[in-house]
Amino acid sequence: MSKHKFEKLAIEVGEMLMGLGFHLAIAESCTGGWVSEVVTSVSGSSNWFDRGFITYSNIAKYEMLDVPAKTIKDHGAVSEETALAMANGALNNSHAEVALAVTGVAGPLGGSIEKPVGSVCFAWVTLEQHKILHKQFSGDRTQIREQAVECSLLNLLSFLDKILQKQ
Repeated sequence: MSKHKFEKLAIEVGEMLMGLGFHLAIAESCTGGWVSEVVTSVSGSSNWFDRGFITYSNIAKYEMLDVPAKTIKDHGAVSEETALAMANGALNNSHAEVALAVTGVAGPLGGSIEKPVGSVCFAWVTLEQHKILHKQFSGDRTQIREQAVECSLLNLLSFLDKILQKQ
């Protein structure tokens, strides 16, 4: 995805958040802050971006996002359950009204039969609702991470649009 297309997505996210009066928090693992970098590349993002958490290690997920150790033990760091716990933790440890989380196996190492390289789990939450998603991406490490960033933002737009339609 081109930098221009990422910028366009980030602008759309900002406009929708501003329209809702929402602030965004992001919890990232496999993307290592890339989603936060994309949204903060937009001038004026301080009006709608609250904070980002880069919780690459499990310990960071426990300490910064209050992800229960049992969740990671039972489901793994790359799971819909962990993504949801990360998103809820980002929401609860911020002043945001909406949060997203992304956790996955970007490779080339670290994959398994159950969770091969390219497995990425996402969650988007507000206090009232949530959406979770598991995707299987292909390509090299950079391509997988890039696809995860794009998926995070596109699905955030969809999630926010549903909220806007209910208002």
